[in-house]
Amino acid sequence: MVTLDARPQLIDALSALRDRVAAVRLPLPLPDAPRARQTRTELLAQLDDYLVPRLKDPDAPLLAVVGGSTGAGKSTLVNSLVGRRVSEAGVLRPTTRTPVLVCHPEDQHWFAGLRVLPQLTRVWLPQADEDHPGEDGDAEDNALRVETAAGLPRGLALLDAPDIDSLVVENRLLAAELMCAADIWVMVTTASRYADAVPWHLLRTAKEYDAMLVTVLDRVPHQVIGEVSRQYGALLDRAGLGDVPRFTIPELPESTGGGSGLLPESAVAALRGWLAHRAEDPAARQQAVTRTATGVIDSLDRRLPELAGAVAAQYAAAVRLRAAVESAYRRQGARVRKELGKGAVLAGDARARWRAYPRDSTADELLDALTESLAALLHCAVSAAEESIRDAHRREPAAGALGPVSGGADRAVAERVGLEVRHWRRVLEELAEEEARAVEKPAGRGAARAALPDAETVAALLAASLLGGRRARPAGERLAELLGAQAALRLRDKGGDLVLTHVDRVLHAERDRRLAPLDALDVTPEPQAELIAALSVLQKEK
Repeated sequence: MVTLDARPQLIDALSALRDRVAAVRLPLPLPDAPRARQTRTELLAQLDDYLVPRLKDPDAPLLAVVGGSTGAGKSTLVNSLVGRRVSEAGVLRPTTRTPVLVCHPEDQHWFAGLRVLPQLTRVWLPQADEDHPGEDGDAEDNALRVETAAGLPRGLALLDAPDIDSLVVENRLLAAELMCAADIWVMVTTASRYADAVPWHLLRTAKEYDAMLVTVLDRVPHQVIGEVSRQYGALLDRAGLGDVPRFTIPELPESTGGGSGLLPESAVAALRGWLAHRAEDPAARQQAVTRTATGVIDSLDRRLPELAGAVAAQYAAAVRLRAAVESAYRRQGARVRKELGKGAVLAGDARARWRAYPRDSTADELLDALTESLAALLHCAVSAAEESIRDAHRREPAAGALGPVSGGADRAVAERVGLEVRHWRRVLEELAEEEARAVEKPAGRGAARAALPDAETVAALLAASLLGGRRARPAGERLAELLGAQAALRLRDKGGDLVLTHVDRVLHAERDRRLAPLDALDVTPEPQAELIAALSVLQKEK
C-alpha cells in the first residue's frame, strides 16, 4: 500500500520513470503500435497530471473529473452540484472544447498554477460574467477555464471534461487525458446509452487502475427507473464493478437545459453528499486518494513491461528493415564486382567501339561507350537491389516507414548514377594524364626526348583494361608499351582501386538514401532497457 507521505525517493523514482516514458518513440506502423502509443499517452498524463503532483502535495483538493458521452448531462450535473451555471449545457452539444474546473474560492491557488494539467492554459472568467459562461467556441484551444464557487466544499474540485465520444479527435484525446488526472472518476451515462461501448471502456479502464469510481445514471424516465437501474446494476456486477457507488437521476425538464439549467436539489443531493464526505472526512479522503494512487502505481507493473515490449518490437522491426536493405545492396555489390572481373562492361556499343579502336573509333568515343556501359551496369544493380527490398517489405508491416521503393526506372536514380560515373571518368583521365607526363624516353645521350604518350589514349586503354576482362587484354599490353611495364602496372593498380571506390560509392549512396527515413526515426534498443531499469527502481521504493 502506498502512503502519501512526501517521500523524495518515491517521487524521484516516479519522475525518472516519467522521463523514460517520455523518451519512448513508436514511429513504426506495427500492429501493436497504436495501443502502445495510447498507453504512453495515458502514462504521461497520469504521471504528470495526477500521480507526481498528488504525492508532492497530498493535501491538495480532491479532483473529481466528470466524464461521459455526448448529451449525457455532464455539464448540467456539474452546474447543479455547484449551484449555478458554470458550464454551458445542452444535449445537442457534441463538441465541447474547453474543460471547466470549479473549486472553492479558498482552493483557487491549488489550480491557478501548473501543478496539474500543466499543458493547459488557465482562463479566468471575469466576475461580471459569472452568470453567463462563455460558449465553448469562443475559448482558446488547449485551455482550462477555472471557476470558483462557494457552494462547493473546501478540498473538492469538479472538472467538466469534453465528451469522450466527441466528433473532434482532439476533444476525445483531451477527455481521456483529463480522466487520468482524477482522484475520483465520475462516469455519467444515460438510460438510453448505458450499454454503449464508449462509457464501458472508461469503466473498465477505471477498474483496471483500481481508481475511485462513481457512476451516475442520468435522464432515466420515471416509468422505467426501477427496471433500467436493475439492468445497469447487473451489467456492473458482471463486469466486476458491483461495488461501485451508483446514483440515479430521473428525467426532468431541467435535464434538457431549459430554464435555469439546474436540476432540483433533491436530484443531486445524494451525489453531492457523497463527494462532500470524501473531501471533508479525513478517513474517506485518505481512502479515495490512496486507492487511486495505489491503483495507478500498481498498474505500472503491468503497463511498463507492455510498453517496453512494444519498444523492443519497434527495434526488432527496424533491424529487419535495415538488414533487408543492407543485404540487398551487399549482394548487388558482390555481383557488380564479379561482373567487372568478367569484363561485362565491354558489351554492346562499348564492345563495338573496342573492336573498331583505333582505326574506326577514337579514344574519346571508346571512353564514352565504356562510361555509359558502366553506368548501365550500376543502374541495373540498383534496380535489382530495390526489387529485392520491395519483395522483403511486402512481408514486413513496418516497411511503410521507409516510403515506397522507387524501382530501377526512376530517372533520379539514373541521374545520380550517371553523375558518379562521369566523376569516375574525370578522375581516371586526370590519373592517366599525370602518369603520361611522368614518362620520359631518352633517345640517346644529348638527344631530344621522344614525344610523351597521349593522355586521352592512356585513359581509354586504362579504362578498357580495367573493365573489359580478358577480351581487353591487348589494352594492358599497349599500356605497357606506352608507359613501361612498371608504370603500366602501377597505373592499373590505382585505376582498379578507383573503379571499386566509385562502385561502392554509388551503391552505398543509394543504400543510405533508402535507409535515411529509418535513420531519421532513430529507433534504438536503449529505451526498452531504460524503462525496465526505471520500473525496477520504482518497485524498490514502493
